[in-house]
Amino acid sequence: MSAQAPQEVTHQAVTRDQQNVKVAALLTIATITAILAGYFETTWSMVSIWERSETFAHGFLIFPFSAYLIWGQRKYLGTFSPQPSPVGLIALAALGFSWLLATLASVQVLEQFFLITMIPAAVWAILGNRMVWALAFPLAYLLLAVPFGEAFIPPLIDFTADFTIKALQLTGIPVYREGSFFTIPSGNWSVVEACSGLRYLIASFTLGTLYAYLTYRSLTRRLVFIALSVVVPIIANGIRAYLIVMTGHLSDMSLAVGVDHLIYGWIFFGFVMLLLFWIGSFWREDDKKDDVCLADPQQGAHIPGGGNSRQRTVLAAGTVLAVAFIWPLFAAYLDGDLPVDVESTIEIADVSEKWRRDPGHVSDWNPRYVGATSELRRSYRHSGNSVDLYISYYRNQQQGAELVSSENVLVPESESYWRNVREDVRNASLRSRQLTLNQNQLGSPSTKLLVWRWYWLGDESTASPYLAKFVLARNKLLRRGDEGAEIIIATSYEDKPDDAASVLQDFIADMMPAIMTGLENANAR
Repeated sequence: MSAQAPQEVTHQAVTRDQQNVKVAALLTIATITAILAGYFETTWSMVSIWERSETFAHGFLIFPFSAYLIWGQRKYLGTFSPQPSPVGLIALAALGFSWLLATLASVQVLEQFFLITMIPAAVWAILGNRMVWALAFPLAYLLLAVPFGEAFIPPLIDFTADFTIKALQLTGIPVYREGSFFTIPSGNWSVVEACSGLRYLIASFTLGTLYAYLTYRSLTRRLVFIALSVVVPIIANGIRAYLIVMTGHLSDMSLAVGVDHLIYGWIFFGFVMLLLFWIGSFWREDDKKDDVCLADPQQGAHIPGGGNSRQRTVLAAGTVLAVAFIWPLFAAYLDGDLPVDVESTIEIADVSEKWRRDPGHVSDWNPRYVGATSELRRSYRHSGNSVDLYISYYRNQQQGAELVSSENVLVPESESYWRNVREDVRNASLRSRQLTLNQNQLGSPSTKLLVWRWYWLGDESTASPYLAKFVLARNKLLRRGDEGAEIIIATSYEDKPDDAASVLQDFIADMMPAIMTGLENANAR
């Protein structure tokens, strides 16, 4: 027998560890693929949104971009040996439980967010701290695959309307405003969802984040450029909206009043983004070889993984799958535990000594609620005042048939001549307690309405859609059922909404017991 030279032994150890790294990488990819497949409904919900929405079509590119960034670091990553992390496994379990809560609450965007964040958690659990830190940006970039941003539409609409109206006034053009609708001497305008600038903002942030990572090495410069990629498109969209209104005004409403103003918008946005990237290129650092992980031989040195590295990696991958798959199985169990759906009818007893049923209605306005188990629309009258009562009741809630949903609206954007002029939160007195509710002022060419609305969830009432979702998730997790309803009351007014508020206050003080009894009876059926 002949002894091996130390150099040969070291070379064999390095070769073995490099093979372990490759095996660990393949196991990690297979584990992530299995997780995405196991959470098929959530994964497909993202893909379907990418397919049908131009705003989120960039989602198809996020995974390839992230894979390309990881592939570019393959030589550096090969210097690490897998070091499975129990902390990553704990993070994965926490994210899985959060996904369960989001599923029970039917909050699709949070389901998608927690599923995507499970990917870096799985990498962390299988490959360890050093590896997940080296992959921090490509893994974080995956979050942009989640089709999020609709919550920003209302504030973006408000900013665009404020910016446009202020610019018009500075130009010397008189403006009359109601919410996001405004009138100038040449015609009527409104800032709707397509004009909010959300598409520009998401496109700018997605490209700007990638550009900052590839172009700069300094964290400060990266953060500054990313911040600019958020601020610039918002301001640019305000300028775009002002220029479109001015084009329409100066052309006697013959230009920029149809789909062409969207085309002008993309041309303007493209110019602004090119200008932003061109200015940002003056401070580029991508040509500097100051990457510490490559320049420092100690940080780039190979760390032996030991003889049992492969076994530990396989065990870690199996444990990750076991922890990840607990939650969809538990969600399926809770769904199977729901009661058999039966038809529910809401009946409000005529027990009031003041408010009596009225065959007519205050107006022709009717809110749109999708997938309600039962709906009630009724009108009441007292001392010359009329109040319309609307109740949308939900049971066995699921995507497309849920109490709190963006599909449930007071005024459809393009299908009604009603306008949602203003919205705020207020308190109303209800015997010995205060009831917090949402207040809306609606308007049509002939009628003004004051609307009060709030959510009923068994023993609890709230005006917050977020709290309503939380209560729903808690009730389903504790197997208390998922029944809920939105109660809406509306009355008309001439000039002062406060006059209508006193009418609605009187109505709920007198009719609330009968309404609560009707909902509880519907729940018991």
